[in-house]
Amino acid sequence: MKLATVAYDATDHAAVVLEDGQRLVLLDRAGYVLPANAAPLLRSVLDVIEGGDRAREAIDRVLADPPEAAVVDMAHVRWRSPLPNPPQIRDFGGFMDHFRNARARIEGVPVHSVELSRVQQERPLYYIANRLAIAGHENEVRWPAYSTVRDYELEFACVLGRGGTDIPRERAAEHIFGYTIFNDFTARDTQREEMATGLGLSKSKDFTDANVLGPWIVTADELTDPYRLSMVARINGTEVSRGTSADMDHTFADMIAFASTSTRLYPGEVLCSGTVPTGCGIEHGRFLEPGDTVELEVSDIGVLRNTVVTA
Repeated sequence: MKLATVAYDATDHAAVVLEDGQRLVLLDRAGYVLPANAAPLLRSVLDVIEGGDRAREAIDRVLADPPEAAVVDMAHVRWRSPLPNPPQIRDFGGFMDHFRNARARIEGVPVHSVELSRVQQERPLYYIANRLAIAGHENEVRWPAYSTVRDYELEFACVLGRGGTDIPRERAAEHIFGYTIFNDFTARDTQREEMATGLGLSKSKDFTDANVLGPWIVTADELTDPYRLSMVARINGTEVSRGTSADMDHTFADMIAFASTSTRLYPGEVLCSGTVPTGCGIEHGRFLEPGDTVELEVSDIGVLRNTVVTA
């Protein structure tokens, strides 16, 4: 199942993409076919996630015979982030070769000579992103005036369906609701200045529209193996990056176990993979200009497309 949030008739709706790939069922508009106590489970994608099995049963009932008034053509909607207000976003460093490639280019040294710290290699380290600076598929990304080095980052993410504290790694998969694509837009010139201080990332990743999720969430049962996905980036239709989720050094199970250590996680939280090797401009020297359109494609999930504009 593919769950999305879309704007239609000036209102945001949780929606399911139908199998023809051209139409959507607006779940709140279909709720009248359900018992009164089930309809609230479909008000938003977060409600669906938190509703667990009861919400899934309600959706199955709606999809068995979708009311005509609830079915709309994709061409008539505007895409939002599938989770317009996620409870939390953590962005991890899941691919060590991304860091090696970036360091090698910045320092002008061969990739094989780059040494990463033991802690970075042993732990799935992360930063907490601004969960309110969210955009969706085909939204314009307004670039901040203080930056001129514009970069994309090709990532995918898991969305939690269950929370918990001290979640064992071997049980972590049970907590995953589904997967989506993540574009972690980054102001590289500002990032360079911030990292030189020894403090954490700040305005290099904290600006309006910086965190793009979409186009939808594919439920976990739809993916045979999340660690065998091809990941491709294109700028204005030209391929610039290609990688695979098979190269992840830290899996989502590692991330869930680590992040939940002495910390409670909640349904709807987004855990991002980090950038796939070659999956950003800093690794190959191709940055973005105003007007460029970036497409991130992850097999079995979809294509996430955005155009960069000046603020």
